[in-house]
Amino acid sequence: MIDLTGKVALITGSSRGIGQGCAVEMAQAGADIAINYNTHPEDAEVVAQQIGAMGRKTATIQADVSNRAAVDTMVAQAVSELGRLDIVVCNAYYSHRGPFLELPVEGVQRTLDVCLLGSFHAAQAGARQMVAQGEGGSILFISSVHAVVPVPGSLAYNAAKAGINHMSATIASELAPNRIRSNVIEPGWIDTPGERTTMSAEALAAEGDKLPWKRMGTIEDIGRAATFLVSGAADYVTGSIFRVDGGFCLRMPE
Repeated sequence: MIDLTGKVALITGSSRGIGQGCAVEMAQAGADIAINYNTHPEDAEVVAQQIGAMGRKTATIQADVSNRAAVDTMVAQAVSELGRLDIVVCNAYYSHRGPFLELPVEGVQRTLDVCLLGSFHAAQAGARQMVAQGEGGSILFISSVHAVVPVPGSLAYNAAKAGINHMSATIASELAPNRIRSNVIEPGWIDTPGERTTMSAEALAAEGDKLPWKRMGTIEDIGRAATFLVSGAADYVTGSIFRVDGGFCLRMPE
């Protein structure tokens, strides 16, 4: 059984979707949770209520992860309200998509600012706190199969996720002496609120049936994998990429 009792986890973009899945699963394992959101305060409050009902403590913090000053304040607030910081999950997401020849620079910049630089900000600010505590810790990046599959129309997102993978490995190498681990999850196609803005539940189910595992991934699938990777059960795992995709990358090109 995974046990995170006594640990505090900060999860960026955790008001819904994959971040919510990570927050709830880690709370079920015993962690107190700092819930970060940027534009969905009502959803963040729902997550806080879910976690509070388990008897865990929460801090709900608004911050745009592309803003370094906001991230530093977020980490300080999490520590102030919850007492320490042991786990950082870099999950906040933005993706401007479209054909390469038509991509606006602003959309590409915003995608990189949130996905890549936002992950850097949260990881570095959190790691500095962990180093100061002197008790080790865990950083987890939510990447994507887009890091290895060059999905057309997703240039900025593909590039950001590929960069996250290499950034995590570098961090793992540098922070090993501090007993701070850094790992990556590459989710496949996950049923999230974002997906449901463009596809119906029926269409998502139909697409899921085309996957080797015959269903879409869930936020709980990612949350359970994340909980394992940040726990003591994965103490010997650092610098790794853990794909959770139901066989998405096993599919032959059509």
